[in-house]
Amino acid sequence: MNPPRTDPTALARDLLRCPSVTPAEAGALGLIEGVLKAVGFTVHRITFADPGTAPVENLYARIGTASPHFAFAGHVDVVPPGEQAKWTHPPFAGDIADGTLYGRGAVDMKGGIASALAATLDYLAAHGGRPKGSISFLITGDEEGIAVNGTVKLVQWAAERGETFDHCMLGEPSNAETIGDTIKVGRRGSLNGTLVVIGKQGHVAYPERAENPVRGLIALMSALMASPLDRGSAQFDASNLEFTSIDIGNPVVNLIPGEARARFNIRFNDRHSQASLKALIEKRAADAAAGRIRWHIEWEPSNADSFVIKPGPFLDLVCAAIKDVTGKQPKLSTSGGTSDARFIKNYCPVLEFGLVGQSMHQVDERTTVADLATLTAVYRRVLERYFG
Repeated sequence: MNPPRTDPTALARDLLRCPSVTPAEAGALGLIEGVLKAVGFTVHRITFADPGTAPVENLYARIGTASPHFAFAGHVDVVPPGEQAKWTHPPFAGDIADGTLYGRGAVDMKGGIASALAATLDYLAAHGGRPKGSISFLITGDEEGIAVNGTVKLVQWAAERGETFDHCMLGEPSNAETIGDTIKVGRRGSLNGTLVVIGKQGHVAYPERAENPVRGLIALMSALMASPLDRGSAQFDASNLEFTSIDIGNPVVNLIPGEARARFNIRFNDRHSQASLKALIEKRAADAAAGRIRWHIEWEPSNADSFVIKPGPFLDLVCAAIKDVTGKQPKLSTSGGTSDARFIKNYCPVLEFGLVGQSMHQVDERTTVADLATLTAVYRRVLERYFG
């Protein structure tokens, strides 16, 4: 592996020192803008906002005007660090100890962005300062949040300007144990709902005068959890429904409540659309209720459908680059939660490859300096193969 000329660790450390908890930018986009402008990128900073939501600043940068057009994508926003006293190193200090860089966002995903920046700078320096085509960066500050003022609008904004992307690499922490073991080629969909059962309020001493909705809620919850939603598909694990809270809102113990609610989330594969999944859940609930339980489901809007990138030259190229650097043939995976790839895939094929994700969202989130160098080398090899 050729070591990077540009130090990705220094870039990652500087990014970690920006406390960019969603939706704050906290200087992270300004840092990226300065790095890219210095090597000839045209940079745009765009803020999006919807009524009732916090405004979010995003960044789009491009160098070159020709095809093919390769994009790096990612997010600088991070989840809150929680109780900072529990961290071995302060979450926004960017401390390095024994070859390990600590900080909130180290793997999810400021380290990935730093590696993409370093690889791009190295590639441009080795090829006269211009790519044989175009390289761009799509960076948002709304991935860890509600994801309505970030990448979904940024790619639309770019398309309305006439920008077309041929392929995209998203630097989410895809690897399970070591760099090179996993590349994500798709994601499951995500759908939220609340199961509501209506009863009749009354005194617990006179249950014959009331109708306890908790009994009905338990019956319907049991029915929805009893059987698998499917057996999985060729590239996805089985879909899964999990209840995450039961909410009755009853402050006393001698009152039978009039309503009981349970929230749930479904991670679903390509055997379902949102519409077909809703129909399946409602049929199972109706069968279990058998006309004896008054119920309904309140579905929340979702912008997270399942998708998978089909095998082809781009996937082959990226896998070859990973093997060139790491010696590993990566596993093709669709596991994990959602990501901004669900928006990008509507505009071009997108693959996810980044750092090892074991510590993401945890206390003492961290990555090794060696992993940052390896990821930078992979990204540079992708660019070399891509623009060949």
